[in-house]
Amino acid sequence: MKLKILLPAEILIDQEVRQVVAEAENGSFCLLPHHIDFVAGLVPGILAYETAEGKEEFIGVDEGILVKVGQEVLVSTGKAVRGPELEALWQTIQDEFKVLNEREKKARSAVARLEADLVRRFMEIGGHGRI
Repeated sequence: MKLKILLPAEILIDQEVRQVVAEAENGSFCLLPHHIDFVAGLVPGILAYETAEGKEEFIGVDEGILVKVGQEVLVSTGKAVRGPELEALWQTIQDEFKVLNEREKKARSAVARLEADLVRRFMEIGGHGRI
């Protein structure tokens, strides 16, 4: 299979692999060359793959999407980190990716509150005939 990991500004990985293991919302899964075509939303975690030479390698990935079509596996994510040590990669995911996602959730919540307040105020103005 051909694995491509796509970031906003670069292609991080583009190589032949024997298998890919990734994590979705409902758990981990493994893709082999003859696996059925597949689409999954990825959660921050470790993406493991076995190279054509049989070496296991790891990438820390943020949220993203994985698509397997035929013999090609495409992963699109906003952030990904290579690292020689699995434990260091896991710590990076915990420290950077998950914290940033929590910040994004808080920011989205604040924007939603502002939008709701704006709509409520327009409704109040409209209720008094002053549009």
